Parts: sequence; C-alpha cells; structure tokens
Amino acid sequence: MIAPVFASFAILQAAPTAAIPQMIFMYGAIFAIFYFVLIRPQQKQRKQHEERVKTLKKGDEIVTAGGIVGEVLHIASQGKDGAATLADRITIKSGESKLIVERGRIAAVGGSAPAA
Repeated sequence: MIAPVFASFAILQAAPTAAIPQMIFMYGAIFAIFYFVLIRPQQKQRKQHEERVKTLKKGDEIVTAGGIVGEVLHIASQGKDGAATLADRITIKSGESKLIVERGRIAAVGGSAPAA
C-alpha cells in the first residue's frame, strides 16, 4: 500500500516538467483562437470604416457618434495637400438644421441620400 503512494508522488513530481510544453501550447492555442475570432475581424471592420469615412462625398448619408442622421453638404479639408484627416470639418444637413461635425465623430456611412 505504501509503494503505490510513493509512486504517485513520483509521477506528480515529474509531471510539471512534462506539462510545461503542453501549457505553452494551450496558451498559444487560446491566443490564436482569440486573434482569429475577435481581434482580426475587428481590425478589418475598423479599417473598412476608416476607408468609408475618408472617401465621403457630398450627398452621402451619415450617422454621427451622437446619433444625428444627416446628409453631407460640404467637406472642409484641413490636411496638407487636401488629404483627409480625422479633424476635417464636415457640414451636414439634418432636418431643417445645418451642423458641422468632425470626420472622426462619424459612426456610420450610408449610401447616397435620396434627393429631395
């Protein structure tokens, strides 16, 4: 009865050195799953959004971060050589009001707004 107990202690003491590569593999697999399921799709979605915001044109319908829906009337570029920056001022029409919003505060870009 004593011999099996000592044998189980010997197995437990030898297990941590053999388990280190398994633990590294397990953590690597978990990171890979998180990367391909969460991080990578979110990066692709962010890049697509930034591209849509950079290519805004007059007549596009947008939604601001505050939830205001409007149609783009004018884009005032502040960047060098007319390049779009996140600080560009965009004039939109929402209902009977005209508003100026920063390009970086646009949450969503729709298609062309219907002509009224």
